Amino acid sequence: MPAFAIRPIAAADDAAMAALSSAQALLVQRQIDYTRSNEAEADRIGIRTLARSGYDPEAMADFFVKLQAVIRSNQGGERERTPDYLQTHPVTTTRISEARERAEQLAAADPGFTPGASVSDNPLLPGSLRISGAKGDSGQFPWARERLRVLSADTPNAAVREYERMRTGADPGKFAEPQRYGLALAKLLDGHATAAAADLSPLLQAHPDNLWISLAMGEAEARSGKADAADARFEGLLARMPSNRAVALTYAGMLGERNTPAAGKRAQAILRPLLGGSSEDPVFQSVFARASEIAGDPVRAGEAWAEAAYLNGRPEQALVQLNTLKKRSDVDYYARSRIDSRIAAITPTVLELRRQGVRDEDLDRR
Repeated sequence: MPAFAIRPIAAADDAAMAALSSAQALLVQRQIDYTRSNEAEADRIGIRTLARSGYDPEAMADFFVKLQAVIRSNQGGERERTPDYLQTHPVTTTRISEARERAEQLAAADPGFTPGASVSDNPLLPGSLRISGAKGDSGQFPWARERLRVLSADTPNAAVREYERMRTGADPGKFAEPQRYGLALAKLLDGHATAAAADLSPLLQAHPDNLWISLAMGEAEARSGKADAADARFEGLLARMPSNRAVALTYAGMLGERNTPAAGKRAQAILRPLLGGSSEDPVFQSVFARASEIAGDPVRAGEAWAEAAYLNGRPEQALVQLNTLKKRSDVDYYARSRIDSRIAAITPTVLELRRQGVRDEDLDRR
């Protein structure tokens, strides 16, 4: 075949490849443009939400300026970094300017504008509704803050020492009722249940409907040998709030510490109504596993322990546990179906991690 006959075919192939590449590039660019338009809409709604929530809308632009500086410093110089037009969510000067312009528009539309003062532009609320700039306060935050202080301390004893310093400090006003609750909780976790119960008693009399104090008192009673009082308290809370996660988990945890089949079965009964909505809750799965274990239900316990391992970021460990569980002779048809389903769901994740060279260190040491 003459050489000149080849050139048109090659040229046609090149043209087809060029057209295909251009179409793909156009498709990608349209997708980027689409996400950017969504991003602009999100910025517009976000800045209005900030204002209605009592925040300074100018802060969004200030945040973008800081974010832009961090991104540029992490990407290196102009030659190394990805151009803005190829990024789906670039923090550009235009985006910063638009954020400032929107903040100015909020102030210009109402010279007496106060962030968070009006929600009349919310189509889901009455136009006459007005709220103050302060956020709604249920009164629970101080108690939650002290609980977090205790749980995040290096040790419960360190939390006790911190509260003792606070109580004897120069400002007695800093040691109010929430701080007294925190000290009692720290004592409870430090193994001094009787002292904790003594500290909690006056607080509970002053705040009989405070769930934080009631749960801590139930734990203190259970751990100081007053099981009947603890059960009565938890059963009362459960009757009032049968679907409350904190009540169910705390009560089941106390029952689990008794390590008796009867306590395990009662814990299972408490937790079972919440099981359907707790498939992604590792704490719940661990408590349910312990309850099933002492109740004499090893199959349910094994499934829950495996689920807790998976949710805690140990999919390979979960897979090993499920495969071991599947070999038990007392696994019935329904349990085997559940186990097979979870094995099928978890296996691709484990295979991908192995492909990337990620292995569970605890399993490798065995």
